[in-house]
Amino acid sequence: MNALSDSSHATPAAETPPWTCPYCALLCDHAGVDLADPPRLRGASCPRADGALAHLLPADNPEATQAWVKGTRASVAEALDVAAQWLSQSRRPLLGGLATDVAGARALYRLAACTHAVADHAHGQALHNAVRAQQDKGTFYTTLSEVLNRCDLLVCVGTQPAARYPLFYERCGIGRADLPRRHVVYLGADVDPALPQGEHVHGEAQAVGAPLARTLSELAACVRGHVAADARVAAWQPLVDRLRAARYPVFVWEPGMAGPHGELVGEALYRLVAELNVQGRATTLSLGGSEGAYAVNQAWTWLSGLPLRTEHSPAGLTHDPVRLAGGRLLAQGEVDLLLWVASFQPGLIPPDTSLPQIILGRPGLVRPEGDVVFIPVATPGIEAGGHLFRADGGVVLPLRPIRPSSLPTVAEVVEGLLQRLQAHTGAPA
Repeated sequence: MNALSDSSHATPAAETPPWTCPYCALLCDHAGVDLADPPRLRGASCPRADGALAHLLPADNPEATQAWVKGTRASVAEALDVAAQWLSQSRRPLLGGLATDVAGARALYRLAACTHAVADHAHGQALHNAVRAQQDKGTFYTTLSEVLNRCDLLVCVGTQPAARYPLFYERCGIGRADLPRRHVVYLGADVDPALPQGEHVHGEAQAVGAPLARTLSELAACVRGHVAADARVAAWQPLVDRLRAARYPVFVWEPGMAGPHGELVGEALYRLVAELNVQGRATTLSLGGSEGAYAVNQAWTWLSGLPLRTEHSPAGLTHDPVRLAGGRLLAQGEVDLLLWVASFQPGLIPPDTSLPQIILGRPGLVRPEGDVVFIPVATPGIEAGGHLFRADGGVVLPLRPIRPSSLPTVAEVVEGLLQRLQAHTGAPA
């Protein structure tokens, strides 16, 4: 492993050009960074990015490169030796967190295959909601650029997008004077306090008196012209008329905020959009995929043909998004080791468990006590390069490091584990 000499790590100037921010799935690339200790966002104000940058340890802090084994300081090589030994002895490890980039995801897939592991992302339920809805009903989706250039009616389904994606409205051009006036409807949510104000945008809240999946089904019935005598259902007609009159209505939803059966919300939403597309043009935008969730899920799918919540066993691959949910496996004692990956946000800590843990995380992520091996890793877009999938699914953006570091990447650490496992077992990694 060449973690300390990788030429992809940065040697930046005092101030960087526009930077691709890795801290949410919007991957905003219109701002820059002032390289103080810690770095500061320049040219934009985003609480999510500002908070993450503020928690970065100074590059010259010795704690930033310190590995730990059972509460004792260790070198990265020593920590890798112990971690590889634990993995070789595990009968069914869980690879969790999985907050990494495409290269890290590819390496972790090989590790899962080598160790007969189960893999689930920290945002696995949100991924399950989105994937299951797509599997059952197909999907309609658009890009941020299409929303910016074409959308005249934005319907936020059960969400206030800026709460988790602070620059969402800016990315969509909401409130810009050089774009047509936008109408924003919050279906089952209050008007977002972050919605821009002014004559170029109008926001309104549409209350619902039933679960979102049922509400969306009722809207679809109204679009089809099957309006019941029920006054509550008939009350949807003004919104239906607005949807029909719009040139390009876009429904925004967050699978992670749709509840434990959020796939039903997605399925109902896609049915509604299909009805609108009989005589017009409507689509959806799913907000999710932060912490590398889309990157890892895409990598798993193209490498195996199956998404996350898949087990690698001697009998082959098994995908079961309910039975193989990471939280359920831990709660039921069905795994015997947790390998947790968290290379982005400082708050993505592993779940509380008595199992042995191998943690590849941001420096300072956890107090490495008990049966824990902790190896600090670089953040893609901060100390190392990389690639991530954006929230709109089909766009992959490169990440460029902004400061020098000797921290290894997730891919490098996992490669070190694979080499040691090969030495333990004699099998190809």
